[in-house]
Amino acid sequence: MTTPKNNLLVELFVEELPPKALKKLGDAFASVLRDQLVAQGLADAGSVMTAYASPRRLAAHLTDVLAQAADKAVSQKLMPVTVGLDASGNATPALLKRLGALGADASAVPGLRRAMDGKAEALFFESTAKGATLAEGLQKALAESIAKLPIPKVMSYQLETGCELPGWSSVSFVRPAHGLVALHGDTVVPVEALGLKAGRETHGHRFEATVDPIVLRDANHYAEQLTDDGAVIPGFEARRSEIARQLADAAVKVGGGTQPVLDDALLDEVTALVERPNVLVCEFEREFLDVPQECLILTMKANQKYFPLLDAAGRLTNKFLVVSNIRPDDASAVIGGNERVVRPRLADAKFFFDQDRKKSLASRVDSLAKVVYHNKLGTQGERVRRVMQIARLVGEQLGAASDDSRLAAHAVQAAQLAKADLVTDMVGEFPELQGTMGRYYALHDGLDPLVADAIEDHYKPRFAGDTLPRSMVGVAVALADKLETLVGMFGIGNLPTGDRDPFALRRHALGVVRMLIERSLPLQFYELTRQAFGVFPPGLLEDRSVELDEFLIERLKSYFKDEGYSAVEIDAAVYVRKLGVWATIPKRLDAVRAFASLPEAPALAAANKRIGNILKKSPEADAHVSELLLHEPAEKALHAAMQQIVPQANAQFDEGDYTASLQTLAALRAPVDAFFDGVMVNAEQSDLRLNRLGLLMLLHNAMNRVAQLERLAA
Repeated sequence: MTTPKNNLLVELFVEELPPKALKKLGDAFASVLRDQLVAQGLADAGSVMTAYASPRRLAAHLTDVLAQAADKAVSQKLMPVTVGLDASGNATPALLKRLGALGADASAVPGLRRAMDGKAEALFFESTAKGATLAEGLQKALAESIAKLPIPKVMSYQLETGCELPGWSSVSFVRPAHGLVALHGDTVVPVEALGLKAGRETHGHRFEATVDPIVLRDANHYAEQLTDDGAVIPGFEARRSEIARQLADAAVKVGGGTQPVLDDALLDEVTALVERPNVLVCEFEREFLDVPQECLILTMKANQKYFPLLDAAGRLTNKFLVVSNIRPDDASAVIGGNERVVRPRLADAKFFFDQDRKKSLASRVDSLAKVVYHNKLGTQGERVRRVMQIARLVGEQLGAASDDSRLAAHAVQAAQLAKADLVTDMVGEFPELQGTMGRYYALHDGLDPLVADAIEDHYKPRFAGDTLPRSMVGVAVALADKLETLVGMFGIGNLPTGDRDPFALRRHALGVVRMLIERSLPLQFYELTRQAFGVFPPGLLEDRSVELDEFLIERLKSYFKDEGYSAVEIDAAVYVRKLGVWATIPKRLDAVRAFASLPEAPALAAANKRIGNILKKSPEADAHVSELLLHEPAEKALHAAMQQIVPQANAQFDEGDYTASLQTLAALRAPVDAFFDGVMVNAEQSDLRLNRLGLLMLLHNAMNRVAQLERLAA
């Protein structure tokens, strides 16, 4: 008998859900429900799940759900034959007891299946398990779905009806639940959850629903009835798209090429706050535009959930967009209310900005001595002094390379002032503006724009894909700041573990990598980390410089992996002996990739690996060759080829043409193969052996200037 299929709808109607968690709650509710029904055979892989989530509901619509799952053949192992049957083949008491536990008796013994189980023959009881009904399966799935919701904070509340002790029986959930819908087609599925019994009634918009309660006809008309009768767009993505469309339309109506400041997190949060979005245009007094736009944008987004409008040049306008949850015929009261609410926030920002500018950044530096950075690493004042020392060292090297005599002085000044805005009123209110406000206050103090920009940029890159500091002064301070953090935290043992990285050391390390690589900095990596360790007071830190080096190298490898290079290519380019300037690695990687495509590459890589193994076992080897000791034709031919090819490859290397250098060395394949075919390296005569080892060492050194080619060997 074929069990009919139909579509299923389940809805939990609740009080307003936490907006920042709504999307995850909706997705989790639907996905767990589907997985549980599929696991019980009530739905299959082809069943399509649609999740709904609005401020007052979590719902799921699943296609092709059975009223009852198909029966299943079940084979249960009972016990070994030697235990279940006696010598005459009759059932033992142990077997009869086991059968009794399964609801069978001695009459089932002749029908038991005998099969090998490992090395022994066992008895198996074959039966048919009746498929779960939808009511049974959905009850289990609903309980599991509710239990696995990623609830940020559970609340407990008392049930007033339908429980053993009204007013006393309590239940725990993310918010109090007031309704449960479970429809299979047009039939109510008799399930319960959170003290509620399933029905077909739900509720629409608090104020604008035309019908209340909404009696759902069937599972398939859920979204349609909520939209038409309830004034609710139940789907999260549909509601989000509608808000984005209205925001764009409103900006067009304002004119002048204005665009809303779009923020995915803000758009998600606003989507979770409204059921029937209505975008309105509001404005504030122009005088507030004298405040840095970052301050105004942040307060409007973070505190009011508004969307500021920028003009065609990217400057903030005095208009902003509000996503209302109601659609009155006359929206003037809603617009006026939002304009009144935002005004005090903007006034606070203006007040903080005006007050902060009464003191210079330099005058605030001493206050950092009262701000604790870390209980083992001292105050922000002490930290600033360390960053200044590293910035001077980095600035001097970068200045010498670029012939900029003022770079180091600018870097030291920016490092000294970089944290001063932490003790301003504006940053105290909006920590997200640290660095940004420092730049504004530095410009107000009349400082060099290079210094002001570096104060803002020293936090960069703040996240993956963020821009790098705009000048070398900013790069010097940003490097100094990140190195001080990395060295300090490693030195006191605060290393990242697994997913835990409370001090964002991986992000700091990636920032160091990106600046060294993308800005092609002529800095010696290993020297840089040692210098950073040197600015800390003696005895304060453990020497974990080697661990820090490896940590940074792992970030370096991850960076190039994300750029599309293979692990083998990266290893070959990164682990070159004494490689200190990381800025050359991209060119080395390109050279390795080009070399690996040559037909000579596998043989040369294998030979290089063989040479490396020989030299490891020969500590007496010296990179020197006497032509008088070259006896075999193959070693003479290799030496002659090297005399011709290696100088050319070295010249190309010195010019920075690593690809050409490796391709030139590829011509050594034939003489190298001939050497290993016709020459005994470990000759009994010591002078011959040392001379051949010297030849191999010269070859090894020449072949591994660009990359460690042995890592390309299979």
